[in-house]
Amino acid sequence: MKKTTLALLTVAAMGFGSLTQAKEFDLEDPKGVNNIVFLLDAPLESINGTATGITGSVSFDLAEPESTSGKLVVAVDSLSVANPKMVEHMMGAKWLAAEEYPEISYELTGLSDVEKDGTMVKGTAHGVMTIKGVSKEMEAPITFSYLEGKLADRQRTPGDILVVRSSFDVKRSDFGINEGEMEDKVSDVVELRLSLAGFAPDET
Repeated sequence: MKKTTLALLTVAAMGFGSLTQAKEFDLEDPKGVNNIVFLLDAPLESINGTATGITGSVSFDLAEPESTSGKLVVAVDSLSVANPKMVEHMMGAKWLAAEEYPEISYELTGLSDVEKDGTMVKGTAHGVMTIKGVSKEMEAPITFSYLEGKLADRQRTPGDILVVRSSFDVKRSDFGINEGEMEDKVSDVVELRLSLAGFAPDET
């Protein structure tokens, strides 16, 4: 009897597992709302800006959030601050070298320290950040909110939304961005705040 029960439970578990699968969420927002805010607070100047040229995707399964993966890509020429001259310098060879390195990316390989609360998942993202041709492993706190069936409310298309939020710091010196220079005006520490949504339209 015990063997029969165990066999039935195993079959049921296998059947359930086959029904759960990750969904692919597109990070390119047709409304252009997705953004990353960057803040540099140096002794002489505080610089705030945004990046909006965001593409990529996230593979997410609420049943197995630890296996979340994906890639976020930011177009360097979409980074903007209020001072046009500062933008010109930022795109130049000493800083981000936008012509040679037109993209910043983060490749997400998984989550740890996962906490679930209904359809919200908090954890630590593990992945590789690449800026100006330099790649480094990086961890960051992250929150995913899975909004099933809510895509129709946003853009009249049946499907789901994955809201992604994260705030963390990077050092420009770690990526060879004018290392050790002008730190009284341009902080070495850059705070990043990600406000993103990914979209998974229903398959027709």
